[in-house]
Amino acid sequence: MTAADGRYSRQVMLPEIGEAGQRKIASSSVLIVGLGGLGSPVSMYLAGAGVGRIGLADPDTVSVTNLQRQILYDVRQTGMLKAEAAAERLSAFSPDTAFETFPTAVTGDNAMSLVEKYDVVVDCCDNFTTRYILDEACSACGKPLVFGAIGEYSGQVTVLDGRAGKRLSDLYPDRESLCSRPVSVSGVIGPVPGVIGSVQACETLKLLAGFGEHLDGRLFVIDLLTLRSDIVDF
Repeated sequence: MTAADGRYSRQVMLPEIGEAGQRKIASSSVLIVGLGGLGSPVSMYLAGAGVGRIGLADPDTVSVTNLQRQILYDVRQTGMLKAEAAAERLSAFSPDTAFETFPTAVTGDNAMSLVEKYDVVVDCCDNFTTRYILDEACSACGKPLVFGAIGEYSGQVTVLDGRAGKRLSDLYPDRESLCSRPVSVSGVIGPVPGVIGSVQACETLKLLAGFGEHLDGRLFVIDLLTLRSDIVDF
């Protein structure tokens, strides 16, 4: 997918990517689970980079309260299913990408059938129940999982290599306690998911095209209130 109009020229000129890397990106597939604050920048940057096929999974609809941070949507799309609204917007600026929509929750019953169809899965969820289900499915299918989480002014990213690397239980071992917590609404400044989602998108492209150093087994954390960041082994 090296478009004749030079769409990917700034990417292709990077020696770590080049024509060969762009061909890998164009022939690859990514499943994005959660199309909110994190899923917005992740989907936009992966589509913009020329990923050949992108799955969009989210059961929710667009709300006016989303628009402060979920920059993928506009007021006109309020009330639409996020998966459908996302595909509509993304198709407009990346017509060569095939978008597959899944306006349903990811559960233990459907996770394997979704995950096995894609090369990389990006976790943009807001609850631990879905996160652990995705981790299990990715491990069973041997697919890398790019994890991201945010709160208030901070966020974190890691790569969980479903083929042989670390698991979500290594990072968060107290599954029962975390999954039993009710989903709560907390404040977050809009640029936080933008930063974390961008890091997730970059990690995904590195996995797809085979360049750079990954966050496999390492947790990138950043606090945008203090601008302090770190990478922690786990």
